[in-house]
Amino acid sequence: MEGENWMEIRSDYQKGLSYTEIGKKYNMDWRTAKKYAESKTKPEYVLKEARVSKLEPYKKQIDVWLKEAAYSAVRIQEKLDGIGSTCKYTIIREYVCGKKEELESEATVRFETIPGLQGQVDWAYFEDYPVAENGVIKKLYCFLMILGYSRMRYIEFVTEMSTSTLIRCHINAFRYFGGYPEEILYDNMKQVVIKRLLKQEDSTMNSQFEDFAGFYGFKPVLCRPYRGQTKGKVERTVSYVRDNFMTGIEYNDLDDLNRQATDWCVKANNKVHGTTNELPKIRLTRENLNPLVREYIIERTNIRKVEKDCLFSYGGSKYSVPSQYAGRYVTVVALDNTLIAYYEGKQVAIHLLSEQKNSMIVSKHHYEKLLARQSFDVENTIMANIRTVDIEPYEINLEVYDI
Repeated sequence: MEGENWMEIRSDYQKGLSYTEIGKKYNMDWRTAKKYAESKTKPEYVLKEARVSKLEPYKKQIDVWLKEAAYSAVRIQEKLDGIGSTCKYTIIREYVCGKKEELESEATVRFETIPGLQGQVDWAYFEDYPVAENGVIKKLYCFLMILGYSRMRYIEFVTEMSTSTLIRCHINAFRYFGGYPEEILYDNMKQVVIKRLLKQEDSTMNSQFEDFAGFYGFKPVLCRPYRGQTKGKVERTVSYVRDNFMTGIEYNDLDDLNRQATDWCVKANNKVHGTTNELPKIRLTRENLNPLVREYIIERTNIRKVEKDCLFSYGGSKYSVPSQYAGRYVTVVALDNTLIAYYEGKQVAIHLLSEQKNSMIVSKHHYEKLLARQSFDVENTIMANIRTVDIEPYEINLEVYDI
């Protein structure tokens, strides 16, 4: 703007106006007025390099924090202050708001899943619908699963939300769909995760559910805290069940309600979905789900921790597993007179059930790696115990329990 007034400024100066008077007339500093008044040629402007924001060195760290949790701009400033930043709140707030919008957009795209990739699971509590089970009036809950690509839905009503019930509902859903996806998304329900931290890998998973997921090989994915949008499909299904299925419903007991729920699933999955504009039942044929080869046995399943001596407790006695599983959790299945230990779906030990309490049922093969590291003059106290029964391992055919 001053460059356009250069000739007028020079003319006013030659007429006797002072630098201060010129500055007031053209709304500029007197020093600027002097520079233009004394310039013999029109000033040429050179674009200056953009100033680097003081926040620039910290943006990558802010991105990491926001991917961990939806921190407020105030909390981000506190964290930055802790690492020596002197950035003002205003520029932090501007960047954080923009980044959150970007992350929300990414989340929306991410969870429009490809075939067979993802399912979503949730619980719903129907506080106004008590139900009779075995002649007793109980609270009513609903298990809901939806496949991300096809939008196939499965619902099942229950009267308690234990880990075993959650697993049983999963198995029923897998049967209904004819398979299961690569990953299933959950919020922070205690049946899946005991202690939720910002990063999923740092969280403490429910050992029984973790074993169940390992048995089938699907990945449990935890919703990021405060990111409810990522589980939107199943949450919309909860609303759909409340408004569409439960309104005006009449039922005699839990079994009657679940029979009606099954019929409702058939109707809902054969109705054009508002987002995909296709029948979920038709899209299911393109899901490419993992096939059900065998079924997780939960009726007589227990989770046991293997101690440092490679033994776990069951029924008042102790049983061995290979030394590499010390400190880990194994799934223990009792079938007739046989006890089988699994780790992530893999059979790792098999024993005859002891008929007496306080016995130790041990296979020497489970200690071979440990014995190889011991010197020959060190006695293995477990193998020398008079109550130890050494049983040779053998394979058991579980096909009768497969689907």
